Amino acid sequence: MKKLSIHQHLPAASQIISGCMGLGGHWDQQPYSKAHVYQAQQLIETSLAHNINYFDHADIYTFGKAEQAFGQVLAKQPDLRAQMIIQSKCAIRFEDSSGPKRYDFSNAWVTQSVDGILSRLGIEYLDVLQLHRPDPLMELAELAACLTSLKASGKVKHFGVSNMNHHQIAYLQSALDMPIVANQIEMSLKQLGWLEHGVLAGNPNGSHHNFCAGTLEHCQLNGVQIQSWGSLAQGIFSGRAIDSQSDAANGHATNAEKIRATAALVATLAAQYQTPPDALVLAWLMRHPANIQPIIGTTNPERISRCAEAVQIELSRAHWYQLYVTARGAELP
Repeated sequence: MKKLSIHQHLPAASQIISGCMGLGGHWDQQPYSKAHVYQAQQLIETSLAHNINYFDHADIYTFGKAEQAFGQVLAKQPDLRAQMIIQSKCAIRFEDSSGPKRYDFSNAWVTQSVDGILSRLGIEYLDVLQLHRPDPLMELAELAACLTSLKASGKVKHFGVSNMNHHQIAYLQSALDMPIVANQIEMSLKQLGWLEHGVLAGNPNGSHHNFCAGTLEHCQLNGVQIQSWGSLAQGIFSGRAIDSQSDAANGHATNAEKIRATAALVATLAAQYQTPPDALVLAWLMRHPANIQPIIGTTNPERISRCAEAVQIELSRAHWYQLYVTARGAELP
């Protein structure tokens, strides 16, 4: 397995990230419970036991309860912090008395958000802070000064972005003296836009994909680690029941047909590689030369254990393409 870009800045980083969005209970105002703290403890212990030391949060996850439950584990076992790389995200604001759901890169909001994250987690610094979604009202100089101040204060070691294209990354980087170390985007056997733009270059069939061509190449050229969210596609290729989906046009298989065919192929190849289907789905992402660092969103200890096996797999070129073509539901042009 090739070295990840993130290792330039965080040498001890694991190749898989444990996502914490499922911690803390429901997306409501009910407080987290002891059961939720125990769930966080299981996630942490299982992840670390399988050499997954990178944990992904966001200030909005279960309205802050995910960070709080995680922080309670750290409060009881403070020695765990030294074994971890902790990342969180900010800038999404939900509807409130001031306005609708929105994104906010203002100095006041980002600074306030970081203080809140650190307080909920009960830690002194974040290894990585990511800006969760692009803010159209971003004032470049203001944001750059804010991030520089957060680094100088010791509250944040490194900075990344999430759901940004390469133009947005380059624009932000132009005002910063420190590197943007990561970009987190949706990538999976179900979400193929990141591949389709390249394969369908100059082909009208690629015009509807919501992914900016050149983003992967920019990140590879500039040492920006690609992290994938939604990596397991909510389990639809590794055992989850598949609902009926609408038909696709132009002779493509229906969504349900594509999913069923891909799930069957995943099962077949998993048996051939003697690995769990969850691990094979992740290995498909990790086989790409961009050295994608997948985030797994499960809180199930058994599934975390299965996913951890992905680092041992390197798919053949033929099997990688077989999965890709099956998942897209049509042969390549």
